[in-house]
Amino acid sequence: MKHIFIINPSAGKKRSTQALVDQIQALDLTCEIVFTEKAGDARAAARAAAESGQDVRIYACGGDGTLNEAVNGMAGCANAAVTNVPTGTGNDFLKIFGRENKARFTDLRALAEGPQAAMDLIDCNGRLGIDIVCTGLDARVAVDKDKYNGFPLVSGIGAYAISAVANVLFKGISQPVVVDMENYHYEGEATIICVCSGRYYGGGFMPVGDNMPDDGLLETLVVRKVDRLTFFRLVGEYGRGRYARYPNLIQYGQGKGVAVRSSQELVAVVDGEPLRAKELRIGLSDKKANFFYPAGLDYRPNA
Repeated sequence: MKHIFIINPSAGKKRSTQALVDQIQALDLTCEIVFTEKAGDARAAARAAAESGQDVRIYACGGDGTLNEAVNGMAGCANAAVTNVPTGTGNDFLKIFGRENKARFTDLRALAEGPQAAMDLIDCNGRLGIDIVCTGLDARVAVDKDKYNGFPLVSGIGAYAISAVANVLFKGISQPVVVDMENYHYEGEATIICVCSGRYYGGGFMPVGDNMPDDGLLETLVVRKVDRLTFFRLVGEYGRGRYARYPNLIQYGQGKGVAVRSSQELVAVVDGEPLRAKELRIGLSDKKANFFYPAGLDYRPNA
């Protein structure tokens, strides 16, 4: 077994990156360290490792974006498994193991010796995601949040909050869409369309709290057009997975995916990575990703 550490040095401070390297070098394992320099490097490194034919464990050291690239590189390869060492700011996918357990994923020995599970993947116009794909207001908020991360005393959920207020007040809440999924067709304006394999995104939002990431099904929520007052009243409920309380505003669907099209450009986010198109085909991929994690943790919501 070979252990490949793909480190995004821009995801953490220089001192923390060196500390991580020291940890890796102290492991009594066959290890390789790859530093990324630009977008696509993590994907290429993960693909090269997976296509070697050797049994490999790939450690995406960074945030959700680094994990997403690694997943896209190794997906469908039975000899490869991936995990996320949280040196980034988000690491939303890891929250399925318990929001309080993020630090457990910094124990490299526990990761190296931990179990793995074959996770479902979402395909959005050819881009794979292991967590959540969304389009609409929440996607625009996620894309714009980086504008505010550099503000004094603003980071993480604070940047999301400022971006949300700015988008709602100045860019509008909804846009015209046509939505098709199993047993559901909608034409009109929508605020949010969210397709889940994982359970968390946006720094802590949990739209479908009992979703399973390995059951071969995707959970979709379509939030129809709402006014600003309703949005600010509803957003906290939506983020806590209470969609069933609002059947007149939020349509729930379970199945293999959804198609969304619009006369306007759609902004989508795949595990935090932006994608723009007028038509989105979001479905369950025929590929899976083996994901490994520390022994003693569980991703099942009621475990």
